[in-house]
Amino acid sequence: MAAGAVLVMGAGSVGCFVGGSLAAAGVPVTLVGRPRVLDAIARQGLVLSDLDGTTRRVPAAALRLAAHVPADAAPSLVLLCVKSGATAQAASELAAALPAGTRVLSLQNGVSNAAIASAAAPALKVLPAMVPYNIAELAPGAFHRGTVGRLAAQDDPALLQWLPVFERAGVPLDLRADLLAIQWGKLLLNLNNPVNALSGLPLRDELLQRGYRRCLAALIDEATAALDAAGIEPAQLAAVPARRLPMVLRLPNWLFRVVAARMLRIDAKARSSMADDLALGRRTEVDAFCGEVVRLAQAHGLAAPRNAKMVELLDGGWPAPPGRFTPQRLCAQLAI
Repeated sequence: MAAGAVLVMGAGSVGCFVGGSLAAAGVPVTLVGRPRVLDAIARQGLVLSDLDGTTRRVPAAALRLAAHVPADAAPSLVLLCVKSGATAQAASELAAALPAGTRVLSLQNGVSNAAIASAAAPALKVLPAMVPYNIAELAPGAFHRGTVGRLAAQDDPALLQWLPVFERAGVPLDLRADLLAIQWGKLLLNLNNPVNALSGLPLRDELLQRGYRRCLAALIDEATAALDAAGIEPAQLAAVPARRLPMVLRLPNWLFRVVAARMLRIDAKARSSMADDLALGRRTEVDAFCGEVVRLAQAHGLAAPRNAKMVELLDGGWPAPPGRFTPQRLCAQLAI
């Protein structure tokens, strides 16, 4: 059976980049999202760029835009790309509109969203997946991939037909028998998202400041302790193994530049999606990162106070913005 149409549930940075890339390769794509994003696409289409210098333009006429799942939608594949807090509601909307058994690929942060979606939409086949790269919204309708990597998803026979489609679209997809280790490996790296958001800097500039890296190292230390207690071995997704990453992050700047040269292959435009959320006044996904570490630690009789502090800093006063934290201020907050 040939691959068919795709519905993107959550036309944000990930949904627009991956869905737009598939549309550029000739796949019929429906984007379901907020008026702010869809109105810009309706006016000018999508502009997709990456750190390799490639730019693709997808005219609005090549996409179907919708505020809700269309009543006549019958996609072969759904890409679930909403923020973590909207997962259950989005899954329920999909379940009400789509045939039972429809494959839903959760291209979301954290490790729990596929399970949450499955509980809200048990008739659908929800599969966990992982997006390894950073995607930033540079302007309305313009989305930029600033780091490297390949999509990964839980192995499922129905996804085999999609592999050449994703490859042709420039967003290659790998299937894995067990995705949990990969999800946790990505979550360890995503612990930098709240640090980056509070820094107010592009990703590369933030990582070149040792104080911010020390904060990230401390968050990862708590996470790996919780993972050890849970018997979970995170996959290596960075240039260095997860257990060596805190040591590398704590190196002096001059040595970090040398040892972490591959890690620093980030262009000047890249920033975390959490920074975008802060700029737009939206609630962040810090609970899907740091909160997940806190819950795993507590489930095994441990504490993760520094990850808990990050949740407090970003969520505690919402919707009031937390403001920018210098490296010294953030280190003080985390008692480093």
